[in-house]
Amino acid sequence: MEYRRLGKAGLKLSVLSFGSWVTFKNQLDDRQADQCLGTAYDAGVNFFDNAETYAAGQSEVIMGRALKRLGFPRDSYCVSSKVFFGSRSAPLPTQRGLSRKHIMEACHQAMQRLQVDYLDLYFCHRPDPDTPIEETVRAMHDLVQQGKVLYWGTSEWPAEDIIAAHSIAHGLYLTPPSMEQPQYNLFVRQRVEQEYAPLYRDYGMGTTVWSPLASGILTGKYSRGIPADSRVNLAGYEWLKERVENEEGKQRITATDRLKSVARELDMSVTQLALAWCLKNPNVSSVILGASQLQQLRENLGALAQLAKLSAEVMQRIEKAIR
Repeated sequence: MEYRRLGKAGLKLSVLSFGSWVTFKNQLDDRQADQCLGTAYDAGVNFFDNAETYAAGQSEVIMGRALKRLGFPRDSYCVSSKVFFGSRSAPLPTQRGLSRKHIMEACHQAMQRLQVDYLDLYFCHRPDPDTPIEETVRAMHDLVQQGKVLYWGTSEWPAEDIIAAHSIAHGLYLTPPSMEQPQYNLFVRQRVEQEYAPLYRDYGMGTTVWSPLASGILTGKYSRGIPADSRVNLAGYEWLKERVENEEGKQRITATDRLKSVARELDMSVTQLALAWCLKNPNVSSVILGASQLQQLRENLGALAQLAKLSAEVMQRIEKAIR
């Protein structure tokens, strides 16, 4: 495993991390969660990603039980949560958003579900137009001061809002955000590569990127239609299925088919090619993996060994294929 600093922060995360969005409870039970977390940890993964809204809080419950059973030393791994959507299917007004009340209570609830005394990383899962950014920054700063959160950040915030958070923090001597968690893959690139460029340069922000395989499209498994056991067939994820089946999704599937020939010549899977491509970006601190089967996780972890094959010439071929 390789490790990168979380932007300018001193924390070093494994370049490949493991997240539980969609999978825990929906596709993986406790036994399978133990296997996946254990396999990832044994491979050197030290960051496990979660959120209050994943499976209405049950994803964190399952991860917490797994971490307890596996007995990893607490100082050897990092665990995250995210706050905004709430942990209920129909949250009340005080049970969602980025108000001070919800941030504080959601943090305590996440710690209880994960069975930890503090969160290493805590993300504001989306911007909240109903809450002043200053209120959110102050709440996050207080959690850091209390030792309940070590690093706080954002997820899918516009660059201008993140810059505003930094300005407020610096002006009021509060703790600024250290990281952002955006979507990033061969098809979704503008925000990470362009919009956030000033954030890396001016504030030293790190990134823990999600959906590196574009909702599974970059595995190549949708070339002949949607498999019956695909996550897009799960109840509640109809929007994900629409993303695969619409015109843009079809174009991405066709581009992935072109990428397969490049991957074959390099003696790797198209999945590993897509993950290694994400790792080529020096502003990516960690790529979050998600797997519903142990063999998928092992294949994903193998992407790091393929990174050296992505020469400048190969990167040009990849660009040509996806266009």
